[in-house]
Amino acid sequence: MQLSGAAGSRSRALFPLLGALFFQGVYIVLPLEIKTDAYVRGYVGEEIKLKCTFTSTSDVTDKLTIDWTYRSASSSRIESIFHYQSFTYPTTSGRFRDRISWVGNVYKGDASISISNPTMKDNGTFSCAVKNPPDVHHNIPATELTVTERSFGTMLSSVALLSILVFIPSAVVVVLLLVRMGRKSAGLKKRSKSGYKKSSIEVSDDTDQEEGENCMGRLCVRCAECLDPDYEDTY
Repeated sequence: MQLSGAAGSRSRALFPLLGALFFQGVYIVLPLEIKTDAYVRGYVGEEIKLKCTFTSTSDVTDKLTIDWTYRSASSSRIESIFHYQSFTYPTTSGRFRDRISWVGNVYKGDASISISNPTMKDNGTFSCAVKNPPDVHHNIPATELTVTERSFGTMLSSVALLSILVFIPSAVVVVLLLVRMGRKSAGLKKRSKSGYKKSSIEVSDDTDQEEGENCMGRLCVRCAECLDPDYEDTY
């Protein structure tokens, strides 16, 4: 009696473990899996992309559907903002009217959308749901969107990065040209002091140098015009 009771207690203790393994197995073999970014940060007035990708054990057909829903950060109400089935059907009412665009490709497992002219009122939770019959059972991931004003520091860093990408390469080219012209000039002066007579090739090089100096002058004028719109060529 004691042995049978002990065996029964061990069996009862295994049930929760078997149940956990069973449910874990169901999750692993889901025929349709969806992935999104958990958190997305955007700036007022700058287009935001909400990524959503999916994998399905079945081929994509015209029965595949995609639904995006939205829940405001200050409300529990859920509203549909986008539907797809062979064609795109963005919402025609509410705060997202004329602001939702399709940027996905169902044949590549991409169900992404974008939001134009976002505001801080758009903050909230976005959910992406995909059904590809017979694959209809899946997880429904959520994306938390936070829209803020772009700070002065962020704008300044963007301007600084643009300046670096534009002006540094130009400065390097100018410096290299100046170094090359300086070396040529120094060589010619040295030869003239020693009474060296130039060959026809060197005379041609001098002509090239003069043309290079003229080009350099024009380049400097262009740079000055870029920096100062009121600049006038005095030459």
